[in-house]
Amino acid sequence: MSKITRRTALRLAAVATVAPLAAHMARADGHATTHTVAIRNFAFEPANLTINAGDTVQFVNEDNAPHTATADSGAFDTGNLRGGQSASLQFPSSATFSYFCAVHPRMKGSITVV
Repeated sequence: MSKITRRTALRLAAVATVAPLAAHMARADGHATTHTVAIRNFAFEPANLTINAGDTVQFVNEDNAPHTATADSGAFDTGNLRGGQSASLQFPSSATFSYFCAVHPRMKGSITVV
């Protein structure tokens, strides 16, 4: 392995080691993240999302039709979102939520909070 290749490999290894640690440290400092779920083409994108406790999920309706994000358990409901509207929900503790669109029940998604 040449010096340049070895140096590049060491840099990549350092980044791979430090990045998860930095993300964990940010979480320990109370920095929450906002995740976006786009509602487009009568589907939630991404349909399945894993987030950390304390994070926020913003649902953005990019369709012309109204949609909701409604938890199967009734734990949350964005209400009707017209095209261009959005709603943000914070998830403070670990749980798994299956949800659907109350207007179009075949639209389904899930959020896992770790």
